[in-house]
This record gives sequence, structure tokens and C-alpha cells, in this order.
Amino acid sequence: MSKKQKVFRPKARKPKGFRDRAGRELLSETRMLARICEVYAAYGFTPLETPAFEYTDALGKFLPDTDRPNQGVFSIEDDDKQWMSLRYDLTAPLARHVAEYYDQSPKPFRRYQVGTVWRNEKPGPGRFREFTQCDADTVGASGPHADAEAIMMLTDAVLAAGIDAKDFVVRVSSRQIMSGLLRHIGIDPDDAERAAGVLRAMDKYDRLGAEGVALLLGPGRKDASGDFTEGAQLAGDQIEAVLAFMACGQVDTQATLKAMASLIGDDETGREGLADLTSIADTLAALGYAPHVRIDPSVVRGLDYYTGPVFEAELTFPVKNDKGEVVQFGSVGSGGRYDGLVERFKGVRVPAVGCSIGVSRLLAALTDRGGEEDEAPLVVVLALEPTQMIDYHLMAREIRAQGMRAEVYLGGSGMRAQLKYADKRGAAAVVIQGDDERSAGQVTVKDLILGAKLSEEIESNAEWRAGQPAQVTVPRTDLVTAVRGTLAFRSLV
Repeated sequence: MSKKQKVFRPKARKPKGFRDRAGRELLSETRMLARICEVYAAYGFTPLETPAFEYTDALGKFLPDTDRPNQGVFSIEDDDKQWMSLRYDLTAPLARHVAEYYDQSPKPFRRYQVGTVWRNEKPGPGRFREFTQCDADTVGASGPHADAEAIMMLTDAVLAAGIDAKDFVVRVSSRQIMSGLLRHIGIDPDDAERAAGVLRAMDKYDRLGAEGVALLLGPGRKDASGDFTEGAQLAGDQIEAVLAFMACGQVDTQATLKAMASLIGDDETGREGLADLTSIADTLAALGYAPHVRIDPSVVRGLDYYTGPVFEAELTFPVKNDKGEVVQFGSVGSGGRYDGLVERFKGVRVPAVGCSIGVSRLLAALTDRGGEEDEAPLVVVLALEPTQMIDYHLMAREIRAQGMRAEVYLGGSGMRAQLKYADKRGAAAVVIQGDDERSAGQVTVKDLILGAKLSEEIESNAEWRAGQPAQVTVPRTDLVTAVRGTLAFRSLV
């Protein structure tokens, strides 16, 4: 007798750094994104969708190594031996799209896009390898007015998403001014490695404070886990100048701009950046955005491709982290000017500016503030008689036709199991028509939530009869009216 072959059954599991999402979270995200995209569209931006995969050399930030270009991105080799990678943001694909259709596209080119992006990085608490971005960019527009518009649009998008005006601020600075600062302290901004070391240290000012940044600007810093980060090896007077620049932000915009000017000397690039920042501040103030915006030299932005103004939308209210500690929520959106991305393809400098919403973080903030969306109430029509399925579907269709959610139970179980199913689905009510109701030309509408509430609170039959009943039996012709009344009463309790 032959031995029975064992059937392979894969383990049901997700890859690390990925997650399943469902229900209220997805509903809340969909509605939030719709409100944000309405803002983008109102500014005249047009939607664009680009492929999930791009050729790896087109992404720019991550180039192929000798074996596999998987540093930071997920990559595969195509049939023609070219490497493709899942996009890590929406900006690099935009640059490719503009370059590919440069002659056919209007200038400036204005698009918004919502899409999934992927990062081949170590996952951690709240840090996933797959997430959603929501961007809007103008390509082909130079000058501070396009930057001011991007900041206004980001502000309007955060407000439209549901964040109260008092709970966030958009902080603005300039990479040009930072270049002026670097030259002023004797560092060539074109020395990419050394300049990047200084900017990376500056970018941690909010998290590490002056003391931590001073260590990263100097010999280096050991964190709580014992890991050591090599510093930028600046001298003491250079560190003091950088820290003075980071700390010169004040509530008064003109005072901040004056303090920044005093710390960059006569550097031409820095002065150009200061003039642009002044123009941006004046435009925002004239259009009523001054209460939402603050000039803040501590804003750096980590990406290397920024060439001018940079900004972040930061939530200011406190929340508790995973350890129960009270912290500031932080950034939920950002952006800036990047005039060199399309140049990689075209060989000519093409100005561009854009903003990006951190969808997951903004949604988490709205949930924390009680802004999560609820699904519309669900009504389940019980299927008690297999021969009457057409009638059950007719009932559900009548309810849906009046703008309510309804489904017919299709599982094939008995009444008790059907009620449990409706309860697990979070249904607000069920429609019941068995043989007795059908013979009498009636239906019963049972409020599941109110029924559960009453069963906990009512102590006697007399009290039950005197109160609002958890179910009503009405003529079949009054089904929709009874369902609407049941759902309306439930919303009041």
C-alpha cells in the first residue's frame, strides 16, 4: 500500500512591514482623501496615475548595484534584463512623466496623485514598507508665488481633512539660505558628503534638541541603544553658528528673517533665498494665511533633491506614544522646491514645487481627535425560507433605493446564526419575515443595538412594555418607513 502524500498547506501570514486594513479605517481614509483631492482640484490641478513600477535608473535616488538594486527599494529584473523597482515616492515618477511627455504637456504642468509607495527598509512600530501618499505638484513654475501657492494649498488640505485651525502650523525655511549658512561657516555646499552630514544633523533638531544636534555636528552621538552615529566633525565656532541659526525662529516673521540674514553673511545664494522667503511670507500674509504659517530655520527636510523653500505641516496638540509618554504629534505633510529632478532626463533645469500629505499620520491624528468616520447603518434582511429568496432581495433593494445600506443573508444557516452574523457585521437592524409574518402580509424590523441596550438596562416586563420597543411589526408595504424610523430613533439614543 502506497504511503499517502502529505498535502502542502502554506501558513497564512503577511510579510514583515505589511498589514491588512479594513472597515472604519479604510472608510475614514477614503473620505479624507476625497476632501483633500477636492482642494487640489479646486486649485486647478489635474489627477495623474503612474505605474507602480519604474525603471530603477529613472528613480534617481537608488541606482543598480552589481548584483541587485534592492537598497531601499523592491526590485525585479525584466525580460529585457533591465531592473524595475516599485516606486518609493510619487515625485520621481512625476519627473519621469514630465520628461517623457515634455513637448505635449502644458507648462506649467499641474497634477495631483494619490498612490501606494513602497520602501525596502527595516519595519518598526508604526513604520511600514507600504503606505499611501497624496501629492500635488507644479512643474515649470519658478519664483516664490508658486511656492506660496503650494503652502496655501497644503494649509487648505489639512483644514479640509478635518484638523482644527488652532491645532497645526506650517513651518517654512529655505535650502538656499542653508547653503548660505554653510558657506558662511566655511563649508562648500557642493561638497555633497560633508554638506549632507551637516544637514542631516540639523534635520534632527526637533527630536534631539540643541545638545543632540551639537554632538552630531561635532564628534558624533551614541543613542540610548548604544549605537554610535558619526558626526560632521565641525569645529566649535562652526557648531555655535549652526545652532544659532536653528534657534533664531521667532513668532514675529520679520524678526526671524532679520535674524537669519545676520547669520548668512553676504552669500549670494543665501540672499536670494532670503528674498524669496520674504516674498512668500508677504504673499501668505496678504492672503490671510499668516496665522497658519511660521518662518522656522529648524525645518530642513531630509531629501537631497530640494533646492529652495521647504515646509512642513506640523500638528501641535499632544498625544501619547506607545510607551504612554505625552509627545507632540509632529509632521503630517511637507513639501518644497526641487528644480533638478527633470533635469536628470532633459539636461535643462526645469523648476518644480510640490506638497505631500502623510496619509497614515494624518488619519491617525484625526482618529486621535475623534474624527474617524462611521459607516452608514447596515440593515440585514434575514433569509428564513429558501423559497422566498426573491422576496428577500426585493426588500433589500427597496431599502437601498431610499439611500440606506441593506443586504440579504446568504449563508444558509438558521435564524439564531443569522442574528449572530448580523451582530458580528455591526448591523443596526434586521428585517424578519418568516411564514407567520408573510401569511399576515407583515414584516418585523428589529433594532439590534437598541435591543442589546434595553436588555442590559430594563429590569422588568412592565418596564419593557412601557419603554420604546426594540422591534416593530408593520404591514409589508410600510417596510421602508419602519426601517427609516428605526434607524432614526437609534441615532438619538
